Amino acid sequence: MSAPVRGRSTRVRPAANRRPKSAEYRARRRIILRRRLVALLTLLTVVGLTYCVLFTPLLGVHQVDVRGSVVLTDDEVRAVAAIEPGSPLVRLDLAGIHDRVAAMPRVAAVEVERQLPGTVRLLITERVPVGSVKMPDGFHLVDATGKDYAVLPAAAPGVPELVLAAPSSADPATRAVVGVVNELPEKLRPEVLAVAATSGADVKLTLTGNRVVKWGSVEDTPRKAAVLLVLLTRTGTTYDVSSPDLATVS
Repeated sequence: MSAPVRGRSTRVRPAANRRPKSAEYRARRRIILRRRLVALLTLLTVVGLTYCVLFTPLLGVHQVDVRGSVVLTDDEVRAVAAIEPGSPLVRLDLAGIHDRVAAMPRVAAVEVERQLPGTVRLLITERVPVGSVKMPDGFHLVDATGKDYAVLPAAAPGVPELVLAAPSSADPATRAVVGVVNELPEKLRPEVLAVAATSGADVKLTLTGNRVVKWGSVEDTPRKAAVLLVLLTRTGTTYDVSSPDLATVS
């Protein structure tokens, strides 16, 4: 009899034992593929949305809303803002828009806001005159900072005439005159017809009834105004409050 052949035996697993592992493998693979597909679709969606937002009119400018303008028209402000219709909202140069509008002589302040889906809002604050200066080319409006910002053919109503040689925020006489006007009490304002100065220390007010007030410098303006209100109860044509502790009436 021949001896049995010895060697390494191969154990064959039953098919029933292999199927669960194969099914589990396929299930895991499907999950992995599904996750990869979802990730790819998400990436493509983000890229597509980013492209649409940044480079197409989808979220572009469709309206420029101007608020706060009084003398300026909305179209004047829009023209200076120079916002191209359809420009992607998120890529707008807000600083550039602000600087262009702020450079308009009548504009004291401006705020630029984005509003989804396609609006740019410009909030305007116009300059308000504290007086007007008669010059050869007309009446120059001066605001509370001393800026000469506009010219009218007639004097501005409701504000005094400012008698100045060269109105400018850099001019000491202008700064003194504007400083006094800014701090005048409401009770006194209706009586002030004109405010004049040739330097920063010789401000003079002309009141109704041909009365003149020697004011001096802008220093101690609130105190000078309080003293003047008392002095105006006395009859006189010239009131000197340049030194409020030594005020006189003549």
